[in-house]
Parts: sequence; structure tokens; C-alpha cells
Amino acid sequence: MSADSFDFRFERHPDGVAVLTFDRQDTLNSLTFEIYGQLERLFFDLEHDDSVKVVVMTGAGRGFCSGGNVEDIIAELFEREPAETLKFTRMTGAVVRHMRRLGKPIIGAINGIAAGAGSVLGLACDLRILSTKAKFAFLFSKVGLTGADMGAAYLLPQIVGMGKATELLLFGDKIEADECLRIGLANRVVEPDALLDEALSMARTLATGPMLAHSMTKKMLVNEASMDLDSAIEQEAQAQAILLRCHDHREFYEAWKAKREPNWEGR
Repeated sequence: MSADSFDFRFERHPDGVAVLTFDRQDTLNSLTFEIYGQLERLFFDLEHDDSVKVVVMTGAGRGFCSGGNVEDIIAELFEREPAETLKFTRMTGAVVRHMRRLGKPIIGAINGIAAGAGSVLGLACDLRILSTKAKFAFLFSKVGLTGADMGAAYLLPQIVGMGKATELLLFGDKIEADECLRIGLANRVVEPDALLDEALSMARTLATGPMLAHSMTKKMLVNEASMDLDSAIEQEAQAQAILLRCHDHREFYEAWKAKREPNWEGR
């Protein structure tokens, strides 16, 4: 899809970093049916886009993403048949599925409120850098819905533990940036003016590194989340055996012998 066809900004940088910016500032960057569909297709297509090595996801203005728009989505769903409602909820989950399966790091630069579906999009990122003004709110239960939406009940316990995840999904209260850092929901918290620079710096470091190693690491983290220890160890043994035979690891060895920096090629 062309970036011109998105209802958000998507910019490819020459260094292999792409920046996705939600930009519906009058509604704190709420989501529409169309945006969900565009995100689903984009994250699926990015797997085969060699121009993008790392994605930074952020929001314009005061919000990161306030979730589904009340008028554009909630009101409309009341008029739809049950089968259409299920089709929609499966589509929203597919966005997260494609984000987690994407063999490239996704960095969330959470600039403001990440609420409802916006909180799950932030959760689905591999790394989260928060502005001091950022907040998370898994507020589904506050609007009469299950807190288990778009994979939240699967992903959140892996990051903050089952007890804390249960609390956050049941109560749906806002979580300040410092608390996000304390419980592991944030990797870093920075001042608002430094947020995008920090995210881009991290993204460029990853983009110039051994991408095959990064991709395999992400895949192992995703795959092993539902495995027992023996299965996980065996999967890691097979994955590492493959990478030990790949170009990038050989390049590391040759660079080490020559006392130079490796020239990573992602193969």
C-alpha cells in the first residue's frame, strides 16, 4: 500500500527506520474501521519490505492513540449483525498478530494517552519509550467490555505478571509513566521533547545491527511464550544452529580477526 492511502502518516527513512504517526489530533488519534484495516495490511506487508528494518510508532499532538472512535466504530457496531461484529473483532486482533509476527523490531514512542485499543497497540510493540506525559489505560472494562481484547490478556501478563495484569484489566485505571516504568510496561521514560529522538536513536542502532539476529530473537520470544522449558530449549538450539551457519556470524568472526567493525547484511 502507498503511504498516501493511509489515514495516518507513514514515513520511510533512508536508514531503514520507518515512523508511523497516528494523526487525528482532534480525537486524540482515535481509530476507525479504515485505520484498523490499513494497519492490518501494513504490518503484514512490512515483513516483505526490505526498505524497512525497524518501525517506530507514535502519535501526533497530546495523544498516542485513544482507541476506537465512539461515533465511527461503537455507534456503528450497534447497527451491525453479530457476524459482522465478530469479523471486526477478528480484524482488530489481526493487527496485533501481524505486529507480533513481524520479524522486525517495533518501538512504541508513547507521547500521550494510550487508551483502549491504543493501549494494546502500545503493548504489542517490542519496546516502549514513554514521555513523562504518557499514560496507559486498558479501559475496556470501564465501558462494559472484557479487558481481554486484541490479545491484551495474553500479552500483558508476560510483561507485568499475572497479578498486576489482572488488576489493570479489571479496573481499567490510568497508569502514569513512572508506574509503567516501575512495573515493566515501559523500557524508558524521557521528557516529551526528547521522546522521538530517543526512539529514533534506538531504532537506528537496531537498524544498523545484525537484523537476522534481531529477527530470530523476536521470533523466539514470541514462539516460546506458550512453550514448556524443554520445547523452548530445543527450539533455541535449532535456531542458534542455523544462525551459527549464517553469513552475519561469519562476518563477525572475520571482522574480529581483522580488528574492524562487522558489515552486517542480515543473512
